[in-house]
Amino acid sequence: MLEDRDSLLRRLHELRSEHRDLDTVIARLTDDRHDALQLQRLKKRKLKLKDEILWLESRLVPDIIA
Repeated sequence: MLEDRDSLLRRLHELRSEHRDLDTVIARLTDDRHDALQLQRLKKRKLKLKDEILWLESRLVPDIIA
């Protein structure tokens, strides 16, 4: 259980890092008026990462019985 939690935390850290990196890349490409298709793909990747981050966070938070 602890190893599984550690691996989820590591993966979460990796995804958050990639998400932040994409912020930088997207901002730079937007400022320079680069290829719109490439920009769209990067934004889709960023949204996919956000979904994965939220899913992992929900796995790490224990269920609370009301």
